[in-house]
Amino acid sequence: MENVNLLFSIDDHFVTQLKTLLFSIKINSPGCSFHIYILQKKLRRQKELLTFCQKIEIDCTILTLKKDKFHHAPQTKRYPETIYYRLLAQNYLPDGVEKIIYLDADILCINNILPLYQTDIDDYLYAAASHSQLTNFTKVVNKVRLKMYEAEEYYNSGVLLINVPQAKKKINAADLQNFIAENRTTLILPDQDILNSLYGGQIYSVPDQIYNYDARKSLIYEMISGGSWDLNWVIAHTVFLHFCGRDKPWKNEYRSKFALLYKHYAHLAEKIC
Repeated sequence: MENVNLLFSIDDHFVTQLKTLLFSIKINSPGCSFHIYILQKKLRRQKELLTFCQKIEIDCTILTLKKDKFHHAPQTKRYPETIYYRLLAQNYLPDGVEKIIYLDADILCINNILPLYQTDIDDYLYAAASHSQLTNFTKVVNKVRLKMYEAEEYYNSGVLLINVPQAKKKINAADLQNFIAENRTTLILPDQDILNSLYGGQIYSVPDQIYNYDARKSLIYEMISGGSWDLNWVIAHTVFLHFCGRDKPWKNEYRSKFALLYKHYAHLAEKIC
């Protein structure tokens, strides 16, 4: 059995969603044991989460960010301070953690996570997926906006396989803070913009249709694949469904083709505790 390290950065508003994600990972990744790390400042629902993890046999370590390193960074209700924590996560992980998968909480796992974890990124800081094949216009806009003229892709930061030793060597808080100070007026997707601007050239690209499927764009995925990446293909091959954007599957008004799938996992997770 292979141990897989997972990283999350949440506040109390996303504990329920994280429980759904963890449950979906656990049941779809046989042959894996899991140790999760929660990077946070003050998690009031910590006991609830620890109890849930114990019941589904996942080890959980709470990591507390003691200093407010991102108080000066752009923040909104949609983009709280916690979104930045993944960028410095390697500084809080214990010795011995060589690689870890960071996941946003608005994700559902529907196939085995192990192939991503076993991806060789010895020569990279991260592995991540780009959504550029869904909209080349956005790719061009991001290159101009962030002056990333040489960048091949603009990567989504919601799924990151992190090379921890390399991240400890090459990423420091001062660089992040300086970049934010100099570019805060142009940051739209703040943490993602920072990741791509500073470290985009050190990211190993993985296919988004498998590891970061944008649930809003199912019709586009089908169209660009000539109909191959239909619902049956997604169920058989996609590992992470990512519910990007404002519409979320835990909301009553959500009506995507994946709504029932997400609500089913959420229902099963809620029955555990």
